[in-house]
Order: sequence, then C-alpha cells, then structure tokens
Amino acid sequence: MFRKMTVPTVSDGSYLEEQSNGRLVSVRNTKAVQGDKVVLKKKVTFLRGVSIIIGTIIGAGIFISPKGILENTGSVGMSLTIWTVCGILSLFGALCYAELGTSIKKSGGHYTYILEAFGPLPAFVRVWVELLIIRPAATSVISLAFGRYILEPLFMQCEIPDLAVKLITAVAITLVMVLNSMSVSWSARIQIFLTFCKLVAILIIIVPGVMQLIKGETQNFKDAFVGNAASVKGLPLAFYSGMYAYSGWFYLNFVTEEVENPEKNIPLAICTSMVIVTVGYVLTNVAYFTTISPEDLLMSKAVAVTFSERLLGSFSLAVPIFVALSCFGSMNGGIFAVSRMFYVASREGHLPEILSMIHVRKHTPLPAVIVLHPLTMIMLFTSDIYSLLNFLSFARWLFIGLAVAGMIYLRYKRPDMPRPFKVPLFIPALFSFTCLFMVALSLYADPVNTGIGFAITLTGVPAYYIFIIWDKKPRWFRRILDWITSSLQIILEVVPEEDKEIS
Repeated sequence: MFRKMTVPTVSDGSYLEEQSNGRLVSVRNTKAVQGDKVVLKKKVTFLRGVSIIIGTIIGAGIFISPKGILENTGSVGMSLTIWTVCGILSLFGALCYAELGTSIKKSGGHYTYILEAFGPLPAFVRVWVELLIIRPAATSVISLAFGRYILEPLFMQCEIPDLAVKLITAVAITLVMVLNSMSVSWSARIQIFLTFCKLVAILIIIVPGVMQLIKGETQNFKDAFVGNAASVKGLPLAFYSGMYAYSGWFYLNFVTEEVENPEKNIPLAICTSMVIVTVGYVLTNVAYFTTISPEDLLMSKAVAVTFSERLLGSFSLAVPIFVALSCFGSMNGGIFAVSRMFYVASREGHLPEILSMIHVRKHTPLPAVIVLHPLTMIMLFTSDIYSLLNFLSFARWLFIGLAVAGMIYLRYKRPDMPRPFKVPLFIPALFSFTCLFMVALSLYADPVNTGIGFAITLTGVPAYYIFIIWDKKPRWFRRILDWITSSLQIILEVVPEEDKEIS
C-alpha cells in the first residue's frame, strides 16, 4: 500500500505514530511548495531501455577473461554450447520479468515483485542486503576495473599503483552519481553513447574473426568437443560463470514507472537486448578461437588484447580504453536503475523517508542516488570487496528465483490481473529451477562463504522487526529522525513525489 504523498519542504515537528504493518514513521503537516508537479517523468524510451540493459550486462569480462567457461568445460564446442544455453536461459528470465513489468507497473524490480507476491518481510530483506552490501560492493568492483584500464595506457611499462587506481575510481564513482543526480535525460544519453561504444568494440572483434573464418582459419573448431573431459563439478561452475556473464537483464524493471508505453517497450527492449547480447557473446568467443588456441586463451591475462595484437597491430592500444568505457557504462546503468529500488522501498516505508524524495527542479531521486556514495567509498578503501561479493553471490539468484516464483503464484492468486504480455508457464517454472540450481551450486562450490552470506542476509529479519514493526520507539528518537529528514530536505532541495496514478 502506498502512503499518500504531499509536497513538503520542512516539517513542523509533529509526527505520525509508527504502524505495525511494515512502515516507517512518516513526516506530516508540512508546508506545500508551489510550482510544477514533482514526479519522476517518463523519459525512458525504447532505445534508452535497450541501452540500460545492454549497457549493464556487457562489462569488462567478455573483453578480458571469458575463460572461466572454457576452463571448466574443457573443450571449445562445449564452451560455446554453455554460452548459448546460458543466453537462452537468461532470455527466459528476462521474458518472465517482461510479464512482471507489464502487469505490475511499479519501479523497483525484484523488491516490488517479491513485495506484491510474498509481502513486506522478504522484500525488506532483499533491499536491506542490496543497500548495505551488494550494491556498494558491486559498484566498487566494476569501478576498480574502470580505474585500472583507464590508467593502463599511461603505465605501459610499469605496474599501476593501487592508490592511483582507487583515486581515479573514486572520481569516476562521484562523477556517475553526480550525473544521475542532475539529469535523467543526460544520464540516459550518455548510457546510449557508452552502449554504442561497447557494441563497436565487440564488432571490432567479431568482424576480423568472421574474416578469419572465411580464410579457413578453423583449426581450433576441428573436433570441437574433444579436449579435457569436463568434470561433474566443472560443468556446473561453467554454467554459473555463464549465467553471471548475462546478469543485468532485469535492470529495466527497476525503472518501470519512467518507461514510455511500458506494455510495448519493456518486452520489446528486453527481447531485443537479450538477442543482441547472446549473439554478440557467442560470436565474440567464436572470433577469439579463430586466432587464439584454447591453451593460449587460458594463459592470456586479457583475451581481447591478445586477439587484437595478433590481428590489429597497434590498434590493440585502444582496447583498454574500450574496456574502461564498458565499465563506466555498467556503473552508470547500475546506479541509475538500483537507485529506483531504494526510492520505491522508501515510498513503501521500508527505508528512510528522505530516499523517496525528488529534487524540485531536476526531477531526479537525488537522495536515493547519493545514498550509495559513502558506503561505496568505505568499501573501496577499506573492505575486501571481492570476498563480500563471494559471500552474497547466492543472494542474487535466490531473490530473482523468488520473484519469478512469485509470478507463478500471482497467476493463481490474482488470475484477473491484466497481463498485456504473458509467457507460457513452463518458462518461469524452468527459470525458477535454474535459480534454485544456482543457489545450490553456490553452496556446493563454496559452502563457507555462502554460509556467511546467508547469515548476513538473515540480519535483515531482526532489522525488519526493529526498524519497521516496532512501534514503541522513544519520542526523542522519532524527533531526531524528523529533524534529520527536514534538514536534508532543505539542503538537498527535495520533496516527496506528488500523487500520480500507478497502474
């Protein structure tokens, strides 16, 4: 249930009593401001939707080290098969989210769908872990890749200092968050440009690879399924690597309320993006094998660099720049999308109210964007972020699987819900099983870190009852929260979104 929005600038110091239905305390009796209606506007077109999905899926991995699958499958043929199968399964998941996005026209992605199907507790746990650990750590990792590769041309003959990487990374993170705070339109335009750069980079690899095939360079494809036998443990790990490479197809659903004509554009953007990415990934790997043997590919530190050095000569110097631009696009798309999850969670009363407010002139969810900045900086300079991601790698698939299972549940719980786009039931059933398999695989491959991640996730349960359900908080505590909210409203020039109809 949404709380009724007003247009306040500052509180008069009165409070609403906290409720026991999964909501935070809310500010009331505020003075309204005059001006244009303050809402998140529908500025995500079909092209921008495609750029969000492709721009967040394609990161550095396909250019640097797409060898995890080959390493665990043992043969060229099986590795290409895994790339294709994972692309198809990811398309199935994306189709499920297309149905969810057209039937539940609210932003927030996983959080919103879990909330609709299973209620506030699991939804809160999802956003709790995302805010505190997953998103800051994920942003730090992709940003560090950007920092390393943007500096590589300047340090050709020596090792890049870690401090320099972290400093340029901090600048990049700040730049992305400022961009997303200032303008939705400019953020989307830059995302389109960066997505175009990624596709150009992939074509630079694919086109010479196709020319190699035309010339008859097929020696690495002879007896393609002959090689080191894949182990029982290896194939599942290869599958895990493949599914991780395609992750990001769900980000458009985080901004559903800002999509123009969502009934048409969400399914079309999702299907178009997944076809482009799947074909691009498979053809890129085919291109690599026209020039690089499986043994050399496994030994290469940067496969795209090795490929371009053999076929493109000095143009290989441009590869680090393309990789850096690819990482920057993933940063921009991820922050743009995930900030809407925090915005919606706040609107539902599961995060501090300030996060559901919008800048009065820019019409951006400024607080929901910048809330990640201090947490990301802390992790960037102090934490073992790679271990944190290992701890919580299972959580992504657990909650995605839960959201898709919720879609099946809603088919029976709410059969009359309008569904402009509807997929056959076997697709969500198969994908839910795939997510369950990914969770089980995490436990099998790394039980210690997965157990730690599960424990971290469970901290969301007591947090829910302490911060959301408990309605006996001291009055002084509620007064401080209200003062902080009012002060931040003045500093950031933000107000709650005005009433708008959400189907």
